[in-house]
Amino acid sequence: MKLVGLTGGIASGKSTVSRRLEERGAVHIDADLLAREVVEPGTPALAEIEKRFGDGVISPDGRLDRAALGSIVFADPEALSALNGIVHPAVRQRTGELIAEAGERDPDAIVVYNVPLLVEAQVPHPFDLIVVTHAPRDVRIDRLVRLRGSSEQDARRRVDAQASDEERLARADVVIDTAGSIAHTVQQADVLADELGLPHRDRGSVSAP
Repeated sequence: MKLVGLTGGIASGKSTVSRRLEERGAVHIDADLLAREVVEPGTPALAEIEKRFGDGVISPDGRLDRAALGSIVFADPEALSALNGIVHPAVRQRTGELIAEAGERDPDAIVVYNVPLLVEAQVPHPFDLIVVTHAPRDVRIDRLVRLRGSSEQDARRRVDAQASDEERLARADVVIDTAGSIAHTVQQADVLADELGLPHRDRGSVSAP
């Protein structure tokens, strides 16, 4: 089994690359999906978040109010660090379980772990390859505003809350330039898939149940 860590800044094209690798036969684990799973109602992580940030971040149906929490943590580095200290360990544990399951099903599996905060969280999994999707800061801010409906202020805050481009690129074994067209990004993902020996078949996806 090979474990590929896929990371990059917000709105840098990670989903496009991971989707293409999955189409080529990789097993896909999505850290964002797992981060939602581990804070579902009744989980220890959600209870810790409520204790740390108050019941104002819990919606009437008992679920995490992500907008309310986001307005707190993206304006306060200390609060963001506290949140990460709650969520990241839970995600790491779940990820380890899914990686083990993928290896049991297929010892030759290529597992792509899409983890936006690979650098910030110092993810401990033994990656065989780290792939960074890269687009300039202004391009990512524009995408957040134009495609995701963020305000420019919020977009800049979210981008700047993450690791710098220099920090991410320093960890990269492979860099995929995502500043251009989607077709250009997919073409680079196909080159990577060829290097990994991925066939043109679908092996499925591993994500939160």
